[in-house]
Amino acid sequence: MTAAGRGWPGDPADATTPVALDAAGVRTLAAGCDLHELDARVSVCRACPRLVAWREQVATEKRASFATEPYWGRPIPGWGDPQPWLVVLGLAPAAHGGNRTGRVFTGDRSGDWLFAALHRAGLAALPTSVHAGDGQRLDGVRIVAAVRCAPPDNRPTTDERDTCAPWLAAELALLPTARVILCLGGFAWDAALRQLAAAGNAVPRPRPRFGHGATADVGPFTLIASFHPSQQNTFTGRLTEPMLDDVFAAAKDLAAPPVQA
Repeated sequence: MTAAGRGWPGDPADATTPVALDAAGVRTLAAGCDLHELDARVSVCRACPRLVAWREQVATEKRASFATEPYWGRPIPGWGDPQPWLVVLGLAPAAHGGNRTGRVFTGDRSGDWLFAALHRAGLAALPTSVHAGDGQRLDGVRIVAAVRCAPPDNRPTTDERDTCAPWLAAELALLPTARVILCLGGFAWDAALRQLAAAGNAVPRPRPRFGHGATADVGPFTLIASFHPSQQNTFTGRLTEPMLDDVFAAAKDLAAPPVQA
């Protein structure tokens, strides 16, 4: 695991960053800070013992193909444009993806698909995202995860999901320019609806159901759903490149200002 402030490119934290040790600590530290400080506090969180143990075990044991590489081994803060119109919301970092590279959706096949699509849509400077400090840049887009630590089997518990939720709540509140949330997968869709409802926004009834291309207007946001670019979905053809491109095109249309008569 890489200690905060020890030279990792773009590390927002240092040895003085306060650390959340439980759910109450997350609620306290998620409040009353700017976006940079929020990223710093997220990146050192230790509120969920099972997730802390798993992310650090993976960072120590490593995958054989990455045996010579350092691992981040910490929670993954949001990343991208600090004034986005689009928030891309995923489930959680991958054990050997974001947990290794220190950047959300970076270093695994899901990230390869996502960043290639962002680049085709004119929203990313590069078609790949390899590691922190690789020169990648997003234009008008910020990528976040509903759960900030890599969970075993990609399955956070309900308690872990709820403990992490204040980080997402605070981040959305600090992104006043955001108008569209692209939810990658059913977990992200449900997390967005749950979070927006908790913030006092009226969720349509009946509750919007997840499905590729589904949309829902909730408070100041329009949600749009996409199948997650997981290997299972992309290898089987459940999600194709044209399908993902269509979702980004739809997101652009949803965020575009109305045409004046």
